[in-house]
Amino acid sequence: MLVRVQDATGTDAERTLIDWLRTWKDPGSPHGVATINCNLFHKERLHHLDAVIWTPTSCVVLETDALTTEQDGLLEVPLNGQWTINGEPMATERRGRHTPLERSREHTFALQDWLAARGLGQRVVHGVALILPLRGARVQLEQAWADPSFDVIIGSEPDPLRRYFDALAAQEKFLWTANDVAIAFRGLGILPYLPAPQELLNEGFLGPIDITLWHGSPNQAQAEAYAEELAQAERDARASAFAIRAPWYSPWKLYPREEGNLDLGRAVLRTLLAVGMVIAFTWVVWFVITAISTYGPG
Repeated sequence: MLVRVQDATGTDAERTLIDWLRTWKDPGSPHGVATINCNLFHKERLHHLDAVIWTPTSCVVLETDALTTEQDGLLEVPLNGQWTINGEPMATERRGRHTPLERSREHTFALQDWLAARGLGQRVVHGVALILPLRGARVQLEQAWADPSFDVIIGSEPDPLRRYFDALAAQEKFLWTANDVAIAFRGLGILPYLPAPQELLNEGFLGPIDITLWHGSPNQAQAEAYAEELAQAERDARASAFAIRAPWYSPWKLYPREEGNLDLGRAVLRTLLAVGMVIAFTWVVWFVITAISTYGPG
């Protein structure tokens, strides 16, 4: 998992999430790219997104919150209204009047609409509320309604979140390409955090790559190098197995033609060098034949 942090001075829950995501490096871990603390300005409103995680099969908006008191028991998540634990209001870092569900609805709908305006509307955006209890506390979830686009995850360890992404990967098809991720990063104004094309492909995002989407980013040079590698591989594939590659001292390598530019001086030098090489080769062959006929046996 690639992790891009725009502001590391967030809440304790956000810092815990960053630590978890950065441990997902083994081949069996969820793959993708996560951006922490990004903003979405949509329809004259600014949405602060705790985290957006793109995987090759999904896009997930995470709302993170941590309990501030040692509350144990049953966490009740109603369709509307306050969240409670054993009948008492859930005490979390955030003191706002909106519940994690309400924030998730606003942010996921905004991001879904924003993506649709950029031709990416067929990709579902999932909302997740990640609630972190105090270590040692036991909190169970009771959710009396079901919404396939919203989930609540409770846990002081990363395993429940990891299982959630594993389940998404098993249920959905490959929808997100490396270009789609680049379009999203450019539109969200986080182009400096866009990973290189090679990194996204290694995380499982599909190609091909449009390197113009990386122009202006710190990884533009890597994108151009990747495009050149592909072009060279294609040229090599098209070349005959019996083709002879010209050496570095070839006239066509020392004085190559420039497409769209007629350089008479370079053409003369290329011709003179070619003629000189032919004369030198002929002289060497004549010298060898003469030496054999003069000093050879018989």
